[in-house]
Amino acid sequence: MKQGLGEIERRLFAYVQMRGQTTLRTGELTRPLRLTGPQERNLLSRLARAGWIVRVRRGLYLVPHTLPLGGKWSADEALVLAAFMQDVDGRYQICGPNAFNRYGFDAQMPARVYVYNNRISGERTIGSVQLTLIKVADTRLGGTEEVQSPDGVTTVYSSRVRTLVDAVYDWARFNGLPRGYRWIRRELDAKRVSAAELVALSLRYGDLGTIRRMGALLEREGIAGSLLRKLERTLPPSTGLIPWIPIVPKRGTVNRRWGVVWNERP
Repeated sequence: MKQGLGEIERRLFAYVQMRGQTTLRTGELTRPLRLTGPQERNLLSRLARAGWIVRVRRGLYLVPHTLPLGGKWSADEALVLAAFMQDVDGRYQICGPNAFNRYGFDAQMPARVYVYNNRISGERTIGSVQLTLIKVADTRLGGTEEVQSPDGVTTVYSSRVRTLVDAVYDWARFNGLPRGYRWIRRELDAKRVSAAELVALSLRYGDLGTIRRMGALLEREGIAGSLLRKLERTLPPSTGLIPWIPIVPKRGTVNRRWGVVWNERP
């Protein structure tokens, strides 16, 4: 136990561990530990500065199940996200670079956690966890899978198929193209995803650019015409063209069916 941990600190940890709590809010300790409001606030601030607990926001803290042997404690991303999103009464899913790494599309482990959610945008740091929060409409949340941590905390990730669709849809934010096209081809060839799943999620979570690019890609891959027609029926008549690779000049042959300029070999 860390030198200098006093009687009141030991009582705090005994209290939360007896109750199986992972969060503490100001006001919870005044009665059981017989503290005044200022004493409680000073205690929680002191423990947070020392690294024994993690401050989520003013008045809300994460606490460990057991006292860390090394002194300082780092809450993992599962616990941080669960507490943060519960506090704002929001839904979320981990997306982008973290999902790319999870499914083996990209070997790079991102330093930040990218999170679609329906409450807040911006960057936050909670303990050692750096969050990039991306607010989206409720209708853009979904296509997920749940992962349970060893501590029993559930974390929500975008599914494999949803992640591929988002590589095309959110290409600018996640640097998703052109590498997303390679991932989709590879996953189709390995039969880890199906063209029908890609079409369904493109229609549900994509935009017109996503649908046009996905249609052009699947047509190139020889996917059944019935699936392509599902995409095609959602497109309004247009003479406008979009580039296959958005970051490359829009020069090349044209696929008129999808309104896509082949500005780089697909």
